[in-house]
This record gives sequence, C-alpha cells and structure tokens, in this order.
Amino acid sequence: MNDWIRDVFQGRPGWMNALLVFCGWMAFVYMPWDIFWKPVEADQEVWFGILFTGWAAKVMALPHWFVYGAAVYGFRRRRPWMRTWGAAYAAQVAFGMFVWTVVSVGGFLGFVGGLIAGVPFGLIAWGLYSAEEQFAPRLATLAERYGEWALVTGASAGIGAEFARALAREGVSLVLTARREERLRALADELEKQWSVATRTVAVDLSSPDGAARLADAVRDLEIGILVNNAGAGYAGRVDKQETERLERMVTLNCQSPLVLASRLTPGMVERGRGAVIFTGSAAGHQPIPYHAVYAATKAFDLFLGEALFVELRARGVDVLVLEPGPVQTEFQDAADEISHGGEPPEEVVRVALENLGGPPSVIPGWFNWARANFAQRIGTRPLTAYVARGFMEPRTPEEMK
Repeated sequence: MNDWIRDVFQGRPGWMNALLVFCGWMAFVYMPWDIFWKPVEADQEVWFGILFTGWAAKVMALPHWFVYGAAVYGFRRRRPWMRTWGAAYAAQVAFGMFVWTVVSVGGFLGFVGGLIAGVPFGLIAWGLYSAEEQFAPRLATLAERYGEWALVTGASAGIGAEFARALAREGVSLVLTARREERLRALADELEKQWSVATRTVAVDLSSPDGAARLADAVRDLEIGILVNNAGAGYAGRVDKQETERLERMVTLNCQSPLVLASRLTPGMVERGRGAVIFTGSAAGHQPIPYHAVYAATKAFDLFLGEALFVELRARGVDVLVLEPGPVQTEFQDAADEISHGGEPPEEVVRVALENLGGPPSVIPGWFNWARANFAQRIGTRPLTAYVARGFMEPRTPEEMK
C-alpha cells in the first residue's frame, strides 16, 4: 500500500496533491451522496455565484460531478489540458465565492468577506496556470529515456510496423522480427533511409516453442532498452470446430513468447536502471468472449502479467505498459478468420501507447473501447458479460465456424 501511495503522489508539489485528494473525495464520496441521497429540499449548488436549490440543484450537481471526476484523471495522469481547464474552473469558483458573499452579506463586510472567500481559489487558479512544467509532455526522447536499441516483435505489418516507425522517429535503433523476412528488410531500409537509425532483422516464428529463446540469443550482444511484445494472433470460431494445433501455437505466440522475452531481456534493463516493456494485449482480455475464447484468455494472461511486472519493475527504473486496443485496421482480422469490421488506425494506437509509457500500467485507446471493456463486467454478472460478448462476436464469425 505504501508503494502504491508513493507512486500516486510522487513528483507533484504538496498543494497539487492536496487538490488531487480533494477532487477524489468530491468525485467518489461527496457528489454521489449529494446527488443520490441528500434530500432534494436541502440541496444547493452554486455556479458563477448563482445559487440553485431543489431539483435545479440536483441537475446542476451533475456537471460538478463530471468536473471533479475529470480533475482526478487530469491530475493523476498530468494531462496538459488540466493546466488551463483546472485554472479556469478554479477562477470560476473564486468569482462565484466573491459574488455570492458580496450579495448575501452586503456592504463593506460583504466585499471583504468576498475577498477572503475568493482569493484562495484565485491563488489556486494562478498556481495551476503557472505550473506548466507539471503538465508538459516529457521532452526527452525515448532513446534518451530508455536506451539506443528496441526490439519489436510482429514488426512486418500493422501495429508492429507502426511501433518501429514511431521509435525510429525518436532516434531508437531497431531489431525487427517476424516470420516474413522480405517485409522486415523493406521496413529496415525505410527506417535507415528516413531516420538514419541502425537496424537488424531476425526472421523467426514465435509460435514455435523455441522461437522466443532463439530470438533472445540473436540479440544478446545488444543492450535492448525497449521491448515491444507485439506479435500475436487470433482465431475466430467455436472451440470444437477449431484446430487444436493452431490453438496451441496461438497460446505459444501470445503468452509463452512474450513471457520468455521479458524474462530474458529485463535483467539487463534492471542492471542499467532503465528500460521499458510494452505488451500488445487487447480490450478482449477484460472478459470471456465466445467465438474468440482462447484469444481472449491469452490476452487476459498478457494483461495480468504486464500489470504485475509494472509493480515489480517500476522502482528499478523499468516502465511496463499493456496496450489494449479494440479492433484495429490491420491484417489481424483476416488472419484470425474474422469477418472484416474495420477499426482504429494503427498509428493512432501506437501514439496512445507511447504517450502513456511511463504512466499507467495499462491503457485502452478510445473511450468507446474502454467502456466496452469495462462497463459490462463492472455492472453485470460474468455470465451476462459472456453473453453480451457473444452478441458482439457472433456477426464477425464465419457461419461454418459457429
């Protein structure tokens, strides 16, 4: 618990952490009580110095609830918008406190009381607006933060290729690995010409039992600072209609190989006191998904493994992130025998991952994907969640595999 508290509050000034705690209290304790349990006749809300009572207060409490919830997220993740947005809200509170006191008390005492009530919030607004360094994105490149070399698995296409391009833009040299060597070589040539980084290609099948070990041996002469465990595969269909050998290879690719590579490469990161590991999981890892049962189970493995390693390695200078996209515009759907249904651009998914590296243990790109991954299991029962997931997956599964 002490380590978690230290992780939540480290790096911010005390007054800003106090605001985080206050917003958390308001978002998770006071506002729910105020909206759902406080008697209507006793309810009051103030916006811009205007007092609302009764049912009008109940309605006006809803944006207050949203404001405090967003503030918890903004402070916790140090989002750049929090600086101006938080300052504007605090300034509104300062104005409201001043006006409300002047009007309710009146005269000179009302003016003095308004200053006493409003100035502290005005100072908070000024402090937030002036705290640019607390909300500014990191200026150091990924190469400066983690080291010269990165290993990207599944780099021949899709998310893996976009990871390689994004890392090369940051000055990171790349080890590119996948089964299709000609694609790897073409990507390596592109990165060398456009970004002047060094590259190495290693053609290996990570769905074979010894694939990850052979890959680790092939890069043991390099100081790998960033490991992107991206290679993965799906397989749509009812389990009794699926090929057992293909299921076994998928488990090896999605679970065993990322584990072996993390186990082999993180000791060097810990020894150097810096490094990063990214697991490409899936929003599917949050719930059982009929017609994608084994795939969802493998991504649950990746999620739990990555979030546990986040805690194990964070204090030793190694950042771990589980990237959990929803559908993405890649070859994945065709390779998994799904009926194509579109998705997010892979470059957007990679952007979200690299922006969050060093922050939370996992991230789901897109609010809709986040809601779909979390709401069902938090609101409904596990059987209900599985039935809802089946309704989503069934139209995307070929008839002969249902």
